[in-house]
Amino acid sequence: MRGPVDPTDVGSESDALSRVEVRQGRETTVGGLDIIRVLPTKGRRTVGSWCFVDCMAPPDFDDPEPMEVGPHPHIGLSTVTWLFEGEALHGDSLGTEQPIRPGQLNLMTAGRGIAHAELGTADRIQGVQMWVAQPEETRNGEARFEHHSDLPQVDLGAGAATVILGSAHGAASPARTDSDLVGIDLSMSSGRVEIEADRRFEYAIVPIDNPVLVGPEVVEPGWLALVPGGLEALPIESRSDARVMVLGGVPLEDRIQMWWNFVARSKEELTDAWRDWQAGNTDRFGPVPSKLRRIEAPPPPWLRSTD
Repeated sequence: MRGPVDPTDVGSESDALSRVEVRQGRETTVGGLDIIRVLPTKGRRTVGSWCFVDCMAPPDFDDPEPMEVGPHPHIGLSTVTWLFEGEALHGDSLGTEQPIRPGQLNLMTAGRGIAHAELGTADRIQGVQMWVAQPEETRNGEARFEHHSDLPQVDLGAGAATVILGSAHGAASPARTDSDLVGIDLSMSSGRVEIEADRRFEYAIVPIDNPVLVGPEVVEPGWLALVPGGLEALPIESRSDARVMVLGGVPLEDRIQMWWNFVARSKEELTDAWRDWQAGNTDRFGPVPSKLRRIEAPPPPWLRSTD
């Protein structure tokens, strides 16, 4: 994982674009959905504060199983749920029951601890589930939930950008953030789009449905382009209609530990959260308004190795 941007990271635009790296995501299954996990990836845990990106692939048959993710816990992160197709119901231990549809944002911040469940209420679900690691100042604080059904859009000529988190091109998302970052859903036609960039930020470019060109690199759907700091604009080109997630932020100063559904700074913190979930500690992880079965946590590998 990288530390703060230093002067060698902030060079010319051509230098930054020449250092674009492309990584392939890996396929898995979560809650009955086929997933391509593009972050974390080999040798890279975070991009800014973004620490987890799952692309939910649309089913390739007519009658898919519904998405069912039973009650499970989180600490030290914000979940960012963004749908392209379908509908889901979010329920959490704050008492929230909130449907989410395409173009709407569900932002759940765990702090010291929260539990939630997600149920697909449409046959076909496509979208992205992302996590943002919380900084030291808020990661042990109170949990919270936000739903935003009206987010700003920016016309970029050959594309339109929805600003999910942070700000770009003079438009700011109403959602609260705990660190300097941005999240954009870009829909573009054939041609070139330039996304306003912050020179302090590193970026991840994630094509959803068609390949795009980032600097000298072709990036396929299910892959990730890592763009270093130093740019004032992110050039993205496509030969067809394309949907692209653009995620960026100031590199994390802290080294995070991730395991199962937890983000922390040490194995001890992860172990404490696991034990509290296994013990049914409702002070930390309260009950969730869901009929789905609670998800049990596997023993952490560092504890299994001592058995």
